[in-house]
Amino acid sequence: MKRTFDIIFSLIALSLFAAPMAVIALVLRWKEGHAVLFKQDRIGRNRQVFRILKFQTMVDQIPTSTGKFLRNTGLDELPQFINVLKGDMSIVGPRALLQTDIERLGWNDDFHRLRWQLKPGITGWAQIYGGQHRKISWFWDRYYIKNFSIAIDFIIVAVSFLMNMFGKTRVRRIIFRRSNLK
Repeated sequence: MKRTFDIIFSLIALSLFAAPMAVIALVLRWKEGHAVLFKQDRIGRNRQVFRILKFQTMVDQIPTSTGKFLRNTGLDELPQFINVLKGDMSIVGPRALLQTDIERLGWNDDFHRLRWQLKPGITGWAQIYGGQHRKISWFWDRYYIKNFSIAIDFIIVAVSFLMNMFGKTRVRRIIFRRSNLK
């Protein structure tokens, strides 16, 4: 059922965002003069390496003017729907990490093995909460892995959409009723 949700949602998203994605690609190629897509190896389900796709937002580790806008709105992640169709990712799941992130976080041990049972997602509980601390991210990833359902996926997608429309900070403050969230 989750795979069916992923395929249907990805096809709908790619159809709806085909024109904006084409415009973004043109702007990145001709205005900014660099590659349209950023490709990077990430660790997925069962610790398999896959190549994630995003719109290129930086040159020499510095965000471009268009890149800043794309990152703030989450539009830089639209090409990940292709990763979902290919079966590398899911719409909702734990964040796709670099091997260096896994090592830095100390998530190479048996205790964190649970994290690799699901495909990584474009969005997830940890991304919504915005926890920058490894314990908070692990808590939300673990919660999702143990409790995932299509209903929860719909909630996470809806909240993620609201964050892209109205800003992450504003939506987090409303959801978690705390003024000190970023």
